[in-house]
Amino acid sequence: MMPHHAIYSLALASSPPGTVIAADGRMDYQLSDACEAWATAQRLDMNITNSDGSVSHMISDYVTWEQKDGKLLQFSLHQTSNQKVVANIEGVATRQSDGTGKIHYTAPADKVVALPPGTLFPMAQTIALLNGAAKGRKFLAAPLFDGTDEDGAEDSFTVMGGFSGALATPRWPVLERVANGRVAISFFERGTNDDTPSYEVAMRYWQNGVSDDVAMDFGDFVVRATLINLTSNGKRC
Repeated sequence: MMPHHAIYSLALASSPPGTVIAADGRMDYQLSDACEAWATAQRLDMNITNSDGSVSHMISDYVTWEQKDGKLLQFSLHQTSNQKVVANIEGVATRQSDGTGKIHYTAPADKVVALPPGTLFPMAQTIALLNGAAKGRKFLAAPLFDGTDEDGAEDSFTVMGGFSGALATPRWPVLERVANGRVAISFFERGTNDDTPSYEVAMRYWQNGVSDDVAMDFGDFVVRATLINLTSNGKRC
């Protein structure tokens, strides 16, 4: 995994008639190598225009600190819409080698939720799918806990298109000689028989953990994130 800072421009890709008519904004993502852990910080700043002309300004700040042994995740999500808080989730999750464990939420309420067997934290899931794609595997299914849901882990299903050789002339020098491939991840609420994902994201993933050409499906509209700036972010430990 390459520590990096990526900046994306956001634009509406599609939406059903009569719903969202425009979306724009910016997403910043930083991955840092803290030696014993991976540290991530993501800010999503987006304006959404509905068919009635009303505009929602959404800001989402999401921060994690995940031990590389996969045993601990600290997480924080703070989200506002038109300056009103709509989500505030914080806490610490711990897991055993079989994926079981517990989440201790400190916000929005103090509570403990169990992790199901096989649960992965977000960086562990990313590394697993990248390694799997490099070996020609097509699917990865596992419960995922990333700290964005106050009710615990979700089910995730990843489709991997297989990694090809590096692009002959990549736009970003740090991606030279790096293999890449298409990935699509769907998230489902656990404990239901609903086959409709609560959220989907598709992207081109590079073997070093950088993603571009991202499509985020929020259910009633899809936003495309285009990589506009990419820099390495410190050294690997």
